[in-house]
Amino acid sequence: MTIAVLYGGKTGEHEVSLLSATSVVRNIDTKKHKILLIGITKTGRWYLQSNNEIKRVKNDEKAILKIQTMSDMVVSVVPGGGTDGGLIVLGSEFGAKNLPVDVIFPVLHGTYGEDGCPQGLLEMAEIPYVGGGVMASAVSMDKEKTKQVWEQVGLPVVPFVCVRRYQKENDAEMEQIYKQVERDFTYPVFVKPCCAGSSVGASKAVDKAALEKAIAEAFLWDEKILIEPCIQAREIECSVTGNDELVAYTPGEIKPSHEFYDYEAKYTDPNGAALLIPADLDDSRLREVRQLAVKAYQALDLSGLSRVDFFIDKTNDRLYLNEVNTIPGFTSISMFSKMCEASGLHYSQLIEKLLELAITRFKKRKQLKTSR
Repeated sequence: MTIAVLYGGKTGEHEVSLLSATSVVRNIDTKKHKILLIGITKTGRWYLQSNNEIKRVKNDEKAILKIQTMSDMVVSVVPGGGTDGGLIVLGSEFGAKNLPVDVIFPVLHGTYGEDGCPQGLLEMAEIPYVGGGVMASAVSMDKEKTKQVWEQVGLPVVPFVCVRRYQKENDAEMEQIYKQVERDFTYPVFVKPCCAGSSVGASKAVDKAALEKAIAEAFLWDEKILIEPCIQAREIECSVTGNDELVAYTPGEIKPSHEFYDYEAKYTDPNGAALLIPADLDDSRLREVRQLAVKAYQALDLSGLSRVDFFIDKTNDRLYLNEVNTIPGFTSISMFSKMCEASGLHYSQLIEKLLELAITRFKKRKQLKTSR
């Protein structure tokens, strides 16, 4: 089977994608599969990479994937091209050449990665891909819409205030929002972009001045933001895989050494957090987390994989859904694969499972009518 791994991307999580994709490539069995590496630059251009890049990261455990921007290796997507002609490489020496693939693994985080954009492109190209579909990916990327869906089906979420850019530009309206936040919540509060991941643009505000600064930072990353009470919480995570038959794996717990589980704690500081698997919960609460993770996954019509994140309020032991990550981190210190492994599904087996789920979903959708 030929697997095209997409990595990099036009996103604030570009470097995270390089780390995740490196781990994925190292764990694909090249005796069974052929790998095509397609690197996406920060400007959004796609480039086919040399096979030497695969060998480099497999032979050196400290190596991280790079993206070579060779003009004769530009990749384009062809609508309706399918697995034989949906990807082509445009080379000055040989014109256009098809890149036949069986399935695409988009190891892309955040904007233009797990937000429905590449998913829609691959749907148009009629190529199987790992992960959730267009709608599920787009809604799950939007923290406000995710919370609204969960609230609609009666699942517990942390209270929030959503602010849109047009409101920020109206001083009178912003004063009303500040009053609402100070009336309904107490400082500190947490501010984050609605559609960014890996804690990019997120910060804690201890007073109104800090809140104004945090709002300005969050709006650098998105057109709307969330303000939430800063719960003194334990952070619990649960991996889920599947299309129709879902599996929720052993939940884990994050114990950050930073003020909160920020970008550095997640990806760059090896001592940024302690990862406990299983989470330090009794059997009844572990079971509750797994059951709620499945309900959250189903409510969003997810498929393939996701990591569902929770808070447990330390003051009253209440369990809240926080967010969902449809293409969670796959780095060496990421929780998703570690939680699967704790349940007996090792990294290489996990990749095989995700590829199978992608192809199964594609075949089922191909049976649907698209015209009379």
